[in-house]
This record gives sequence, structure tokens and C-alpha cells, in this order.
Amino acid sequence: MQELLGRLTALDPEASETLKVVAYFDALVVAAVGIDGLLRAAAAMSGAVAGIERRDRVSRFSPEGRRLDDVGGPCSPELVKPGFRVWLEREGAPHANDEMVVERLALALELRDARHGAGSGLEIAVDAATPVGERVAALAALRVDAGARIRLVATSLDDPAPQGLSTVVPTRYGMLRATLDAFGTCSPAGHAGLGPWVGADHAPTSWNGAIVAYRLTGADDPVIDAASLGVMLELVQSYDPDRPHEDVVALGRLDAHESEILRALVESDSVRSAAARLGIHHTTLRARHETLTRRLGYDPRTPVGRMRAVTATLLLRLHHASPPRH
Repeated sequence: MQELLGRLTALDPEASETLKVVAYFDALVVAAVGIDGLLRAAAAMSGAVAGIERRDRVSRFSPEGRRLDDVGGPCSPELVKPGFRVWLEREGAPHANDEMVVERLALALELRDARHGAGSGLEIAVDAATPVGERVAALAALRVDAGARIRLVATSLDDPAPQGLSTVVPTRYGMLRATLDAFGTCSPAGHAGLGPWVGADHAPTSWNGAIVAYRLTGADDPVIDAASLGVMLELVQSYDPDRPHEDVVALGRLDAHESEILRALVESDSVRSAAARLGIHHTTLRARHETLTRRLGYDPRTPVGRMRAVTATLLLRLHHASPPRH
């Protein structure tokens, strides 16, 4: 498939994008993604609101993955199937693959209904936008007591699935695998974010923490427990990466060498010890320290400056450290 996509991209970019839509929805079907996940995926892929009307109930999701109310704009394109209808809300001329996205979305929903995958129940349980009663019912169908202590584990689709009940969940950062861990025995094979332990009826809290922890993993820290972040977890969860703070923007402009110098300045007891760590003369480092202070807008050696640098580094990693590959 990848070889075919590569050839088509050179010959006909529009055709290659169509194949990507097909391959994407095929992967979602194989992973038994639930209805909300399929809608989120369609919205993200098309860049338009995706909706479904089923059993007199309307569900709509924005391209950013947010659940919307049941009143929307023009339903174009739209596809009606027995028992449901699906659509995108596109104003103006349709995009090249809008019809294909709607068609594959409808097919995925039909296949999902045909096999009633258990994974969709877990997806409902971790969705904060789903009413508590529906989450509890989904947990009951999975034979998980609402009061049981559990945590969610976030991993990449490229890594082997950990043992336990799991499903694929679309997130603002891409597709991630959610695995329910009820006994603390989940052993991920690759990078993983461990959510905090919660009552099962609060599974979305654990899942959101697991997503953040996964985004912060790296070569030195392949597995991160959200609980180890302490109060920083709430700070990171409240941060909107689509509207980065100026401290994060300034940090992102530094090259690898400047970032290494900043880290040494922040983590060392003195400029001299930082210079020894970097293998340069302390007078040279003082000059670079002054340059960094001007570029960042604060002195990273002061107590407040250290906090700003560490916090900005943590938030910057949400964008760049171990991003999901799907």
C-alpha cells in the first residue's frame, strides 16, 4: 500500500489522497473504533464538521475533536443509509475527497454495527463528552464495575498492544490506543503514558492524563506516569497547544545547541558548573547566558526564570516529543 501510494503521489496526487482516506478508515474498522471515534476521524480528515443522525439522535464533531450541539450548518455532502444518515458540513464548493470521506464513514458505521466491537464500549467510557450514565452502561457491558479502581494507558498504534481491553481513540494529536489497566500489570512494549488511578466511572480523567503523559515521553523517558507530574499535570492539561504562550514560542526558536546551553544553565548550581558540564570556558558561557536572556525575555538563572524555562520546556514537548505517528 505504501509503495502504491508513493507511485500515485507522483502521478496523481488527488488519487493518492483518496487511497489514504480508504486506508485510514480501513484501519479504524480493524481497530473497532466506535461511532464517536469515526465521526472525529472524518471531521479531522476533511477539516469540516462531521455528523450522524441515528435513532432520532444527532451527533456532531468539529475538526478539532470537540462534540458540538445537534444544530448545524448545511449538510453537504450527505449520505442516507438504512437506520442512519451521515454528512459533512461544508460551505461553498466541496473538497476533492469529501464524497469519499462520507462514503467510507458510512461503510465503517455499517461494519461496526454488524459486529458490535467491544472496543467501542471502552471508547464511550473514556469520552468526557459522553453522559455519565452512558459511560457507566458501557462499563457494565465490558463487565467493569463503575466503582473499580482503574487507569488508562496511552500507546502508539505502531507498538504492540498491551495486554488488556483496548481500543483506538482519535485525539487532537492523532490516533492513540487506549488500554484499560485494572491491576497495575499492564507492561507496554514501547512509549506509553500512564493515566492516574481513578474510579472507572471517571475513566476520562485517567485517559486525558495518559494522553498528556504519552506526549511527554522521549528517548530518555519512554514511559511516563501522569501521577509523577503532580500539580504540573493540571497546568499541562489546561494549556492550548493551538495558542502557544510566548515563552513556548521563544523556546521553540532555539536551536539544539542553544537548548543544550539553556538546560545546563537551568539545571546546574552555578555558571561555572554549567560551563564544566558543557566543556566550555565560563566567560564564554556568561556571554551566551546574556544572549539567551535577551532572546527569551527573562534570565533563566533566577528562581522565577528557572520555573518559566522548565514550564515552557514541558509545554513545548507536547508538540514535539514522541508524537503519535497516525
